[in-house]
Amino acid sequence: MLKNLSQSKTAVKIVLGGVLLLICGAMVITLAPTSPLGTVGSPDAVATIGGENITAIDVQQEFSQQTRGQNVPPVLQGIYMRQVLDQMVFKRILAMEADRLGIQVTNDEITQRIKQILPTAFIGDTWIGADRYAQEVEMRTGMSVPQFEDYVRTALLTEKFKDLVTDGITVSPEELQERYRWLNEKVQLVYAEIKASDLESTINPTDTELSAYFAKNQSKYQVPERRSALYALLDLNQLKQSIKISDADIQSYYQQHIADYKVENRVHVEHISFNTLGKTDAEVALAKQQAQKIDDQAKHGGNFEDLAKKYSEDTNTKAKGGDLGWIVSGQTAPAFEKAAFSLPKGGVSDVVQTPYSFDIIKVVDREDAHTKALSEVQDSIVQTLTQEKVNDEETTISDKMAAAIRQSNHQPIDAIAKEFNLGTGETPLVDLTGSVGDLGDSQDLKEALFSLHQGELSQPISIDRGYVIITVDKVVAAHQGTLAEVHDRVLADYRQEKAQDIALQKAAELAKRVKAGEPLDKVAKSLGLTVKTTDSITRTSQVADLGPAKNLESAFNMSVGQSSDPVQVAGNWVVFQLKAKQDVNSEDFAKAKADLEQQILTDKQNIAFEAFHDALMKRYQDEGKLVFNQANLKVLTSPASS
Repeated sequence: MLKNLSQSKTAVKIVLGGVLLLICGAMVITLAPTSPLGTVGSPDAVATIGGENITAIDVQQEFSQQTRGQNVPPVLQGIYMRQVLDQMVFKRILAMEADRLGIQVTNDEITQRIKQILPTAFIGDTWIGADRYAQEVEMRTGMSVPQFEDYVRTALLTEKFKDLVTDGITVSPEELQERYRWLNEKVQLVYAEIKASDLESTINPTDTELSAYFAKNQSKYQVPERRSALYALLDLNQLKQSIKISDADIQSYYQQHIADYKVENRVHVEHISFNTLGKTDAEVALAKQQAQKIDDQAKHGGNFEDLAKKYSEDTNTKAKGGDLGWIVSGQTAPAFEKAAFSLPKGGVSDVVQTPYSFDIIKVVDREDAHTKALSEVQDSIVQTLTQEKVNDEETTISDKMAAAIRQSNHQPIDAIAKEFNLGTGETPLVDLTGSVGDLGDSQDLKEALFSLHQGELSQPISIDRGYVIITVDKVVAAHQGTLAEVHDRVLADYRQEKAQDIALQKAAELAKRVKAGEPLDKVAKSLGLTVKTTDSITRTSQVADLGPAKNLESAFNMSVGQSSDPVQVAGNWVVFQLKAKQDVNSEDFAKAKADLEQQILTDKQNIAFEAFHDALMKRYQDEGKLVFNQANLKVLTSPASS
C-alpha cells in the first residue's frame, strides 16, 4: 500500500525502482545483443552510448536551443548543461531500447501529432507545403523542421514507453482517502516564538569574555591580503553632461528615422499561459481545466499580474506579471491575436487555445496606427544622439589612454589624468571579495588590483562609471587577524552564538512548564514572550511569521490541548499548542475524488517512469554501453565565469 504519497515519493521510487531494475534486467537476458560494447572514441566526447559519441559542442548547441532568449545565470549553467546531457543520453538509450523491443513510431503517428500541436500546417487534411511548413514551425516553436519532427518523434516514443511502464498502476480507495486527508485536514495553533536575533542586542560580553571567545576560535579570523589603489577615471556621466545636441541634429535624425516612428495598430497585453506542447490528451485536459479556474479568478476581482506570477508557465513573462509588451498583427498565434485585438482596454479574455498553449489575455492599452510627432519622441532622440556621441568619445579617449600606457606603464598616474582630463581618487583597502570603494564590484578591476606590481599602471578598465586606470598604492599581506582588527566580526559571532543558546534555553523552559500543565499564555508572558494564534491551516499552508506549515508537521498528529517540544523554524525556536483540529468532510471528499484520483495516478506514473529512467541508465552504465568521460564532463558542468 502506497500511503501518504506526497510524503513518501522517495520510498515509492525505491520500491518501483527495484521492480523496474528486475524488468530491465530481464530485458538484458532476453533482448541484449551479443555484439562488443561501445567505447569512448573521440577525445571530445562527454558521453558515449553504444559507441556513439555526444560531444561538449553537441550539448552546448542543445543547451542554446532550449534556453534561447533566456538569461541563465553563469553559476547555474553547469547544472543545466548536465540536465541537457542527461536528456540527450536518455533519448539515445530509449531509441536503442525501442529497436530491441520492436517499438516504433510511425510516420502516420507523427503526422497526427503534428496536426494536434501545429494545426496551421494543414488546410483541412491538405499539407501547406514545405516552405510554408518550415515558416510555421520556426515561428511557432523556434525550431527547424528536423528539430521539431525529432522532438515529436521522441515525445511519442517516450509516451509509448511510459504507457508500457505504467500500465496497471492504479489508485486504491485507501490512497485517495489518505491523500485527501493529508491535503485537507486542518489545525489551529497557539504559539510563542523565541527569536535569537531579538536577544543579540542584549548580550554585552566583557573584554575578558570576548578575548576568551576569540582565543578559542582564533583560526576563523584570518585577514586576507588587502590592497588600495590610486586611480584616474574617465567618468561617463561627466562626459555626457558636456555634450550638446542641436535642434538641427534632432530634426535630421527624426527625418532619417521617420519609419521608426510609424505605429501600427497594436495592443499592450499581459497573459497567463499553460503549456500544452508535447503533452498527452489527459494532461491537456487538466491544463485547460486549470486555465478556466484562473480565468474565472481574473474576471472576478483577482489581480491579473499576481495570478500570472503564481500560475503562468511562460518563463519569459512570469516574473513580469505576464507582461508581453506591445504586439502587432502577425506576431502571435491567430487565435491569440484575434482575442487580443477584440478586447477593450482593461478587458480579460476567455481561455484561448493556441497550437501550443492555453492563454488568458488582458489588454493593458491599445493604440491605433499613426506616426509619432517630433515632440513625442524628441527626448528619446536627444538621449540616443547623446549616447552615440558619448560612445564615440569614450572609445576615442580610452583608445588614446591605452596607447599612452602601452608606451610606458610606469609613468605617474597624475600625468595620465592631466593629459586626458580625468578625475582622480584613492580607494580604501579592500580584499578580493569586497567592492573597490566608489569604483564598484567589477571582477576585472579587482583582478587588476591584485595582479599589478606597485608602480605599474593598468590598462583602461571598463566599469559602470566609465573607464578607470589604477596603480597599486598600499599592500597589507594576509595574516592572522588580531582581536582589534576583527573585533566587530568576533562580537557579532559571539552574540549570535550566545543568543541561540539563550533562545533554546527559553524555549525548553517554556515547553517544560506548559507540558506540566501551566497555561501557555501565562508562561510566555513571564518569559517576556508574545503568544499568537494561527488561522486554521493545512499541511500546505503558509503560516505568518513561521513560513511553510510543514515545519510544524507534528501538530497534525497531536491531540487538542497537547503542546510541542521546542521546534527550530528558520533559525528561531517555537513552542506551540494544538487549539483545534478539523477533520475532513466526506461530502467534500466525494466532490474532489475524481480530480484527486487523476493527480495521484499522474504522480505515481511519473515516479514509476522516473524509476524506470534511473534503472535503464544504470543498466547501460553497468554493461559499459554508457560511458562518461569524467574529465570532459567536469569541464562542461563547471559554473561559467560571470
